[in-house]
Amino acid sequence: MKGLIFSIKRYAIHDGPGIRVTFFMKGCFLDCWWCHNPEGKVPGIRMVERTDRIGRREFMSQEQVGHEYAPEEIIAKAEVDRVFMEHSGGGVTFSGGEPLMQPEFLIETLTLLKSAGFHTTVDTSGYVSREILQSVMGLTDLFLYDIKHTDPEVHKKFTGVSNGLIISNLDMLLAEGKDVMIRIPVIPGVSADAAYMETLRDFIGSRNTGHIKEINLLPYHKTGSSKYRLFEMEDRMASVKQVSNGYLDEYIDILSPLGIHVKKGG
Repeated sequence: MKGLIFSIKRYAIHDGPGIRVTFFMKGCFLDCWWCHNPEGKVPGIRMVERTDRIGRREFMSQEQVGHEYAPEEIIAKAEVDRVFMEHSGGGVTFSGGEPLMQPEFLIETLTLLKSAGFHTTVDTSGYVSREILQSVMGLTDLFLYDIKHTDPEVHKKFTGVSNGLIISNLDMLLAEGKDVMIRIPVIPGVSADAAYMETLRDFIGSRNTGHIKEINLLPYHKTGSSKYRLFEMEDRMASVKQVSNGYLDEYIDILSPLGIHVKKGG
């Protein structure tokens, strides 16, 4: 059993859960307009042509996007940074794309990681069957859970799917006592709005069982724009500007009565 991964990164989070090695897995059930990892949307391996410039000269090269890894290879990569993760309170994260789109590989890898003593995190949209989510619950210490929007029609317009299953799965995780960090994309014209943040506060407040450990506000940014050109994909957010810190501060104030730590980014 091998998994398809398009990127591996090492993060040092100064006010979060320490140093984390993150494996970004290919394939996603959603088609979010603002996705900053569009190379992770399609499940398969793809070759793209890159252009690098040195002075006035251009050099063309082929780059493979997506590489297969066996679970044992993932463990070996995690072991390289074990000492840093242990001292900082970090661990291993699976993101994407949608890691639960490759459940068999994920289950096998999480099993090995837990046996080896690693803290495990799964970053998910929640748009998966209840059975698949349940299959990784006992192997996952923390879920990073995206709430793109609470309104089902708005959610479907900007992601391609409704949010009923996502909300149902969130409720299940919290009912089962799993620790969750809720991640909120702050998107102009979609969710970057004070009135919506008040609605979101009520939505989270009604589910605040003590297992929502943090809320991350993820402002829209332009770092993925060049990827859309590289992969010849439509950038539906090309004319949208980034969200300023001032708005984020306002939204933090709106959410702060929940008594849950709210952080910019995550």
